Amino acid sequence: MAMMPKRVKYRKSQRAWRGGIATRGCEVSFGEYGIQCLENAWIKNTQVEAARVSVMRTTQGGGKLYIRIFTDKPVTKKPAETRMGKGKGMPDHWVCAVKRGTMLMELEGIPMELAREAFGVAAHKLPFRTRFVARRKF
Repeated sequence: MAMMPKRVKYRKSQRAWRGGIATRGCEVSFGEYGIQCLENAWIKNTQVEAARVSVMRTTQGGGKLYIRIFTDKPVTKKPAETRMGKGKGMPDHWVCAVKRGTMLMELEGIPMELAREAFGVAAHKLPFRTRFVARRKF
């Protein structure tokens, strides 16, 4: 199942700026453990799905997984061997622009060692560096 919006106001969007540090969505809020990105990047819907599948396979369906990002930005592409001009290309895939510090996924209901292993496998599917984060206990 592809992560993409049901409807969008505009079919094509501009590329936008990718800098900065996340000020919101950067703490473990829903689960006990999380995976946090350490670089600014675009993450494709296929990469999010691959990470989700790898986490579920590693945990054998145990625990609850929260996905904190959503791919809602269309990226266009022109056909191969097409001359310059003639307007912008058709939407090709969907991405989510993540800033460094953004919490990507969270897990609860499983031991810490298993969560660390699951997020380690998921990190290999992602196009940037990540780190494992545990919720602070007060």
